[in-house]
Amino acid sequence: MTELLKRSDSIALSPAKTLRLAVVADTHSAPHPKALEHLKALAPDAILHAGDIGDLGVLEQLATVAPLHAIRGNIDIHRDDLPDVITLDITDRGHRVLRLLLVHIGVYGPKLRGEVVRLAKAEQAAVVVCGHSHVPFIGEDRGITIFNPGSVGPRRFSLPIVFGTIDIRDGKLRFGHVDAATGEPWTP
Repeated sequence: MTELLKRSDSIALSPAKTLRLAVVADTHSAPHPKALEHLKALAPDAILHAGDIGDLGVLEQLATVAPLHAIRGNIDIHRDDLPDVITLDITDRGHRVLRLLLVHIGVYGPKLRGEVVRLAKAEQAAVVVCGHSHVPFIGEDRGITIFNPGSVGPRRFSLPIVFGTIDIRDGKLRFGHVDAATGEPWTP
């Protein structure tokens, strides 16, 4: 892996010890026209963008909904103001309860790429959030949870246009996907 521009961020659980993250990826300058409306309806505490943003106006729109944490993808390579990787700590009263690693290209099929496993382990991340493939996916590899929100941008092949959610509630971590057109939960 070439030298990566990395950033570390944190998000605190609410006083009720809950957190809702909306996760988007692969907007390619043209998120689904209803996506912003459905993201607002979810009222997330923050939004993660897992790269391939395209026009940076997309980030401005997303930032009107909730605080935004975004990385660049392979189509965003000339965006020096965006990191390649974000290590994101979820905290409760200043103590880390979960660490996520946000990368663009994270998997090869259903498995984590070797360099991503090494980075996740070095960063002590329990979850890798990635984009690139446009395939919505929740899985596990080598003890690390993998979450791909799918693509909320233009349709690729016959893949759905969806975004993801990560919820922490009652001490449990839950992942889901939302149909960008309807706002309804999406399952394969």
